[in-house]
Amino acid sequence: MKLLVRNLDRSITEEELKVLFQEFGAVQYCNLVVDKSNGLSKGFGFVEMPKPGEAKAAMKNLNNKMVGSQKIRVKKAEDKSV
Repeated sequence: MKLLVRNLDRSITEEELKVLFQEFGAVQYCNLVVDKSNGLSKGFGFVEMPKPGEAKAAMKNLNNKMVGSQKIRVKKAEDKSV
């Protein structure tokens, strides 16, 4: 299940984000969205977890959690329609 993670602290790394979600299960991949012009985080990213139960547990426990100085928001990522 692909999760959208928003309102991330701009200084968080992909590795830190991955570790945060690994507390609830396996993480297939983690991707921070980065501004191409300056290389800095845009404050959101995606985490893919292969087991829906683990992804739902992560979503439930991490949504509105304080991470660094920010309260992150976690929800199921919507598939982009073409």
